[in-house]
Amino acid sequence: MEKDRPLAERMRPQKLSDVVGQAHILAEGKLLQELQKSGQPFSLIFWGPPGSGKTTLARIIASNLGADFVELSAVNAGKADVNQVVQRAMANAQGDTTKGPKRTVLFVDEIHRFNKAQQDAFLPHVESGLITLIGATTENPSFEIITPLLSRSRVIVLEPLSKDEIVSILKKAAKAEKISAKRLPAKSLNLMAELSGGDARVALGNLELATQLSRGTITPEAVELAAQRRIPGYEKTGENHYNVISAFIKSMRGSDVSASLYYLARMLQAGEDPKFIARRMVVFASEDVGMAAPASLNLAVSTFLAVERIGMPECQYNLFHCAVVLAKCPKSRSVTEAMGKALEAARQYPDLPVPLHLRNAPTKLMKDLGYGKNYKWRSGFKHNQGFLPNEIAELKFFDG
Repeated sequence: MEKDRPLAERMRPQKLSDVVGQAHILAEGKLLQELQKSGQPFSLIFWGPPGSGKTTLARIIASNLGADFVELSAVNAGKADVNQVVQRAMANAQGDTTKGPKRTVLFVDEIHRFNKAQQDAFLPHVESGLITLIGATTENPSFEIITPLLSRSRVIVLEPLSKDEIVSILKKAAKAEKISAKRLPAKSLNLMAELSGGDARVALGNLELATQLSRGTITPEAVELAAQRRIPGYEKTGENHYNVISAFIKSMRGSDVSASLYYLARMLQAGEDPKFIARRMVVFASEDVGMAAPASLNLAVSTFLAVERIGMPECQYNLFHCAVVLAKCPKSRSVTEAMGKALEAARQYPDLPVPLHLRNAPTKLMKDLGYGKNYKWRSGFKHNQGFLPNEIAELKFFDG
């Protein structure tokens, strides 16, 4: 029965004009609108966070094409399932005496979970046009999808829905479910949107559960009970892991203390290994602070040792302490730049002989050959022939 289906499924849009958000691809003159007008099939990869509309858009496109829509989840499908779809597509292409040939749209949810061999199985059929492939992924396709398949598809990036867009979806659902504004006050509605994390499916699920938990007014407390604690949109592997640590480093580099602490808090709340964060700050102390505040390296190393010895949750004090100091420190890339120049010189001139006057001279023969000649064992001694091989004697790696 219709009422037995989840609210999120019942509220799924049936045409592009009903889809909320994603104006960058759905507005008049944008890509999906133009594809719909052309009526021509095109393989697509939808890349975006959960609940941003990937499956909905795939179904609408297939419907507009009048195609046979086949849906697979890469979590539990294998190569045999793909082969069955190919056989079905061949039958559709041949058609029958009454209806004629029909296009086949294969939608693969979480396509990044297919291995290379499974993805290779699509290639000839996508290339021939037998199958129009629409993949959905929350991971960066350039890392997870094989290059030949990417080259035959158009990657479309979906954005998380904004709070206002989630509110719009919730209001529409409340109207459909005959939930009055009096029963769902603005405070509860806004909280529901905030707790969704830009995921329309989560928002609608919370609305459905909060309604069941409330006999009368849906209070903020009922919303929190329905939502529980939202799991942060962060994984310790995958692209978002690198995005957040990148934002943390760049915020410290830009001396923005508040942003640095926000990204640090996000990582810790998501369960990131505190030693990973501490290691990155040790690197940062030399790479980005360097000679502007040399003692910052001592602090970063001490922070790593404290994290290692104290552990969570108390070591959070040490991490936040260090992050504040590193963000507020003056910055210098002179060590980093000097390192780059030195490494490049070592790559270009890997075999230059060490000047004789710098070589160790443990034997009389070596001394007679000029090893260690005129070198004096005293602090700050500068040999009149310098310290670099003659071929690169004029190179300067560090200014300061």
